[in-house]
Amino acid sequence: MRRLWLSLVLLLAVFLILSSLAEVQQIAETLRRGNPLWLGLALVLQWVWLGNLALTLRSVYRLLGLESSTTQLLHLVIVSNFVNTVAPSAGVGGMAVFISDARRRTLSTARVAIAGVLFLILDYFSFLCVLTLGLVVLFRRNNLTGIELGGAAIFLVIALAIAAVLVGGIISPAKSERVLLRAVRGVNHLLEPVLKRSYLSEAHAHEFALEAAAGLSVLRTHWLEYVPPTLLSLLSKALMIGILMLAFLAFGQPFSSGTLVAGFSLGHLFTIISPTPAGIGVVEG
Repeated sequence: MRRLWLSLVLLLAVFLILSSLAEVQQIAETLRRGNPLWLGLALVLQWVWLGNLALTLRSVYRLLGLESSTTQLLHLVIVSNFVNTVAPSAGVGGMAVFISDARRRTLSTARVAIAGVLFLILDYFSFLCVLTLGLVVLFRRNNLTGIELGGAAIFLVIALAIAAVLVGGIISPAKSERVLLRAVRGVNHLLEPVLKRSYLSEAHAHEFALEAAAGLSVLRTHWLEYVPPTLLSLLSKALMIGILMLAFLAFGQPFSSGTLVAGFSLGHLFTIISPTPAGIGVVEG
């Protein structure tokens, strides 16, 4: 499955490159028209944003008793962002990168998976704050339509569903284990006629559930422990808006704070819920 996953990611990467070849010349021409100073600062801010993601993840890892250096996590953040770009999955696809790294470094895959879910929830929460402001701006400008409201509703459902999984595991580990075992049996039932054997091990699923229960129990800590990763996650969104602002400055385009917030929030929203890689296609329009 690891080989199949790697092959799929590489295939999607090739597709992304080929589908973008027609735009490369336009992109190069556009960059030539921009102010190199502002574009350079935007590039620097992009790396600061990636470093901030690594710090956020390190803070989440520490909540679960996992030790990992910022440099190691920065490498994983870059790779997972690439995976999320070529394989649209609402930010979940990149989690496979962290689980694979956990196996390689003999870390608890269950705790790393929980860290990934918690990181995603914090990311969604911080974006929800920005999205709310963006929708308010559109409402005040009489530009709010059913498309934006529908997209926001889908995003909210996704965020609540992921949060419900985590909260359910904290409240009732035994019930979560039963759900996991039921899912394992369902997958085996579907694949056994083809593979002539059980694809997933119920014993491994039980072991995973025990590790997850231990990791989830650690999350029952004081709310102040969640402040650092939450603030870092909010800072991440501020940095992304800063990159957009520098892009406006690079091409001499007038803008307001409302335009930045609304533009960023809608662009990011449809990148998350879009069925196309990284919002390529109708979303760009």
